[in-house]
Amino acid sequence: MSRGTQEKVEPGAATAQAAPDEPTEPASARRILADRPGIVAAVVVLALCAGLVLYSVLRGEPGDPPRKVPTAAVTYEVTGEGTVDITYQGASEKGTAETVTRAELPWRKEIRVPLGRAPVVSVVLGAQGGQAKCALAIKGRHVQSATADGAYGRTNCTGVLPSPAPSAD
Repeated sequence: MSRGTQEKVEPGAATAQAAPDEPTEPASARRILADRPGIVAAVVVLALCAGLVLYSVLRGEPGDPPRKVPTAAVTYEVTGEGTVDITYQGASEKGTAETVTRAELPWRKEIRVPLGRAPVVSVVLGAQGGQAKCALAIKGRHVQSATADGAYGRTNCTGVLPSPAPSAD
């Protein structure tokens, strides 16, 4: 004789069966579907953290001192008569050009230009003409001079600065 248990079903009592149109899913599938928003949120948070870490590595640490760009002393000089427009290589790290409009002569500017940038000074005379001479010196040594004359006369003085030595970072 077996020792099993039997359930007694009374007539008219409802049984626990799934309705024919309801899909029957295993419990593990229901649990995964229920956790989907949590999984998506976790992936988004991990992606944001990874992005922040990558940004801080590429940008450098907040306490890091800014890297100094090596420079060389450059002297620009424009002499002559009348007023002129002067454009010259600036002292910013990017080496952007700066302009002086209707400068009275003589004009002189001593700055430090980043290595690897070409120091240049350009002179443009106005409609009244005249004569102007530009001169360029690097580290106190004369490099070039040139003269412009007449209405809207133009001239340039340029030099060469060596590229900075590679850093040991």
